[in-house]
Amino acid sequence: MADIKQSMKIFCAGLVMAALLFAPALPARAQGGGPNIIRDTEIENTLKTWVEPLLEASQIDRNGLKIILVESPQVNAFVAGGANIFLYTGLIEKTDAPGELIGVLGHEMGHITGGHLVITRDAMERASYESILGTVLGIGTAIATGNGAAASAIIAGGNSVAQRKFLAHSRVNESSADQAALSFFEKAALDPQGLASFMYKIESEELLPASNQSEYVRTHPLTRDRIEAIEARAKNSPYKDKPLPPEWIEQHARMKAKLVGFINPGRVPWVYDDRDHSVAARYARTIAAYRTNDIDKALAGIDDLLQEEPQNPYFHELKGQMLVDFSRIDEGVSSYREAVKLLPDAPLLRMALAHALIETGRDGAVLEEALKHLRRALKDEPRSARIYRLMATASGRLGEESLAKLYLAEEATLQRRLPYARQQAESALSGLKEGSREWLEAKDLLAHIENLERQAE
Repeated sequence: MADIKQSMKIFCAGLVMAALLFAPALPARAQGGGPNIIRDTEIENTLKTWVEPLLEASQIDRNGLKIILVESPQVNAFVAGGANIFLYTGLIEKTDAPGELIGVLGHEMGHITGGHLVITRDAMERASYESILGTVLGIGTAIATGNGAAASAIIAGGNSVAQRKFLAHSRVNESSADQAALSFFEKAALDPQGLASFMYKIESEELLPASNQSEYVRTHPLTRDRIEAIEARAKNSPYKDKPLPPEWIEQHARMKAKLVGFINPGRVPWVYDDRDHSVAARYARTIAAYRTNDIDKALAGIDDLLQEEPQNPYFHELKGQMLVDFSRIDEGVSSYREAVKLLPDAPLLRMALAHALIETGRDGAVLEEALKHLRRALKDEPRSARIYRLMATASGRLGEESLAKLYLAEEATLQRRLPYARQQAESALSGLKEGSREWLEAKDLLAHIENLERQAE
């Protein structure tokens, strides 16, 4: 999506702890059908807006909850590593209205408040989202060692053992999460019928063989009693049929358009009729043109969208991504600068701008500017291995080799490549000024690595 898809492509099944400097613009399909982590400012901000009332109702820390997109046709969502909701794009695509998606998110928040966490926060402290997903899928070790073939074999064989271990909730927990979600909706004065609507959509899967069921149904036991309980309470809600804000409807339409354009560009003509001139339809066509390297059509499409909404940071971001990918980097930097100007608190936009600045290969001042953006982004994205990779690249080009090694060690620690992380941290420590902030950071990181190694014994 227009933001950086995490640079680590997933080895056939999951995460790639890739040593690539920059990620492809959007999630490339993982060989073998495994999921990718997707980072996209527009979609993430939309979801944050939607769950804001539920966060207040549930008293979950609004700064602590993270919604992580997983590119996969599977219908699934789960909580892992603390207040992190992993949401599959296949589930988003299955929804017809924002209320259904909000219902699922409310249910997952019910698991958080109920303590039904598949992996505790402590167990995955200072781990990247890719590492958490890899652990849940049962491919963490294969990924950390760079063994893509092993990861592929695990997925091909069905990672059901690991997923049952981590994801399969009891029926009691499922009902508890349902009721918590419905309570959140009532406190937030929102119509809860979306949860019931979504459950009806997947109810028929209960009759299918397990191999044909979605991951969501396999890991979230669904019963007729459970659906009836949800429906009964939803029907009696004082906020039944209360319309959602109209902008949420449009945001949902654009979210789905963005996903189909990036993930399945060939489907766009089938989803959006030529007579459909809505922003969502034009958005999908523009992204599909970009994904299929139709440069003129893609740039004409984004310029048309910007003419209609010149203050839309996500359109500027998409144009910046296109231009950088089309080797028009200086123009891309300008578009990214405009996106950051319009949305200065978006760390992923700053990461994209820093990427483009580094890509220019210019002087030290440009690299220092990139580092400035990355340091600010890191405050909001401490689990991002990509930030550390970019910081290492910029620092290395500035001749600060020990600092670059420290950032590589941080990246490897997040990815759970501990031997390499230790090697880089020790090398960094020997070259940094004793007592300096960076030296202390290296000492702290080494202690953390040693603790992780003891846990793994």
